Amino acid sequence: MVRVSCVIYDLDGLLLDTEPFYTRASQVIAQRFGKDFDWSLKARMMGREASEAARTFVEALELPLTPEAYLEERRALLEAWFPGARPMPGARRLTRHLHRHGIPQAVATSSERRLFELKIRRHREWFRLFACCVTGDEPEVRHAKPAPDIFLVAARRLGAEPERCLVFEDSPAGVQAALAAGMYVVAVPDPRMERAALRGAHQVLAGLGEFDPAAWGLPPYRRRARAAAGAQAEE
Repeated sequence: MVRVSCVIYDLDGLLLDTEPFYTRASQVIAQRFGKDFDWSLKARMMGREASEAARTFVEALELPLTPEAYLEERRALLEAWFPGARPMPGARRLTRHLHRHGIPQAVATSSERRLFELKIRRHREWFRLFACCVTGDEPEVRHAKPAPDIFLVAARRLGAEPERCLVFEDSPAGVQAALAAGMYVVAVPDPRMERAALRGAHQVLAGLGEFDPAAWGLPPYRRRARAAAGAQAEE
């Protein structure tokens, strides 16, 4: 049995349901130019550093915008929506369970700190459970996902060896970054994501509610809690 001692989470689409905001903002901008922002393009952008994702967006749709102009317009929309972000199903239950059992946990997100703070505005008590939250604009994170930098920074702050860390990710770039860091990775992708894009993930789940901590050497859920998981997913 694999035994891990620390857990690291991506944020967008994994702990918080923010991906629809990114989709909506990009659709608004694309439609202004008579273009369509579809899933295939979104999948290419997910998990990437903002400037790289912006360049992909502008070039793929051949927009008369610079990547910087796209990001500025998108930011204005997102800043209004992010404070309304809700937890993904099963996220609070899992993180609270591991916290109760003393398992160190961290967040590693490509978001810049200012946007991260907007996303967690209504969830600060919950996010105090995490030993650290590493954002993509920190100086130590020299290269964005799929480079391993952000996960290695999180592991150092947790005082953990990479091979004892389990990462939860929803994007191909995030899966690649975790593997490059020498960590175990559980993918929890959008159902439209092609499984081939998640090659190398040690496990692929439809949602965090499917995760069995005991299978990874982590403290198991109590039987009663597991039986009531559907009704208590956000406990």
